[in-house]
Amino acid sequence: MIISKADLIDLKWGMGAFLLSLVLGSGIIAVSNKYQETSRKDRQAAQKQLAEARTQLSAAQNDQENMASYALEYSALLAQQVIGDEHRLDWIEGLEKLRLQGHVLDFKYAVAPQQSYVPNPPLDAGNFQLNRSGMTMQMDLLHEEQLLRLLTAMRTQMQGWFMIDGCSLSRTGDNDEASPLKAECTGGWLTMKNRNAP
Repeated sequence: MIISKADLIDLKWGMGAFLLSLVLGSGIIAVSNKYQETSRKDRQAAQKQLAEARTQLSAAQNDQENMASYALEYSALLAQQVIGDEHRLDWIEGLEKLRLQGHVLDFKYAVAPQQSYVPNPPLDAGNFQLNRSGMTMQMDLLHEEQLLRLLTAMRTQMQGWFMIDGCSLSRTGDNDEASPLKAECTGGWLTMKNRNAP
């Protein structure tokens, strides 16, 4: 096959058009690859944001459920006068009422000044300061059950949170079983105060 000059002119235009379409096609492919890569990165970033949003939503829902359950406990502690300032006057009035009810033969007590309290083992109380007002009690009893009744009455009839450390019992007078008992108990009233409260 022989190519003439006229064919070369036609061929030159065809080759130019072919090369131009090849360059344009390569450019379009490169641009579409770049767009596809950008879209893929955007999609990954969107999926990551969606996963983080789902995690935050789940955490918020868990916090809301926890707050609902803790709100009941918090309200109960408020009603029991455990949260806030110590209620020393209420405790003394409550102890006097119990003394007058005659749970024991004789009942003496002393409430010490409030002090900061660190339980053993230590407890993270979060935003609350734990305080304890120590108390000692001396009681004359006919029998051991009177002590249990008094401690039960303290728990059921009085506001506050009394924690008993221990009690000791001894017989007064002769060592026979008919002689009265003397009980000495130590413990303390616990209160929790919000550190951010005025």
